Amino acid sequence: MKTKSLLLILFCFGLGISSTNAQVRPRAVNQQYRIRQGVQNDELTKTESHPLRKDQREVRHNTREAYADEKKEERKNNRKIYDKKHNLRERR
Repeated sequence: MKTKSLLLILFCFGLGISSTNAQVRPRAVNQQYRIRQGVQNDELTKTESHPLRKDQREVRHNTREAYADEKKEERKNNRKIYDKKHNLRERR
């Protein structure tokens, strides 16, 4: 029962991560498109677009870092579960 509850919690936690990533991606694509269009239509100079593109790179980097940290935490939790299940104690 405890294992099922723990797996359910981990599964729900995983869905939260993927939905956050799913929300960030379309917004980032739209912003990149808007920056590109601004440069093509001479509404933005290349000098003005550079900091905007740098901000976009930082957002992508931070998103990837957060995802990697969550994966690392998930692996750590899986290892704890394995260790608890295989601790060589006698069961009643």
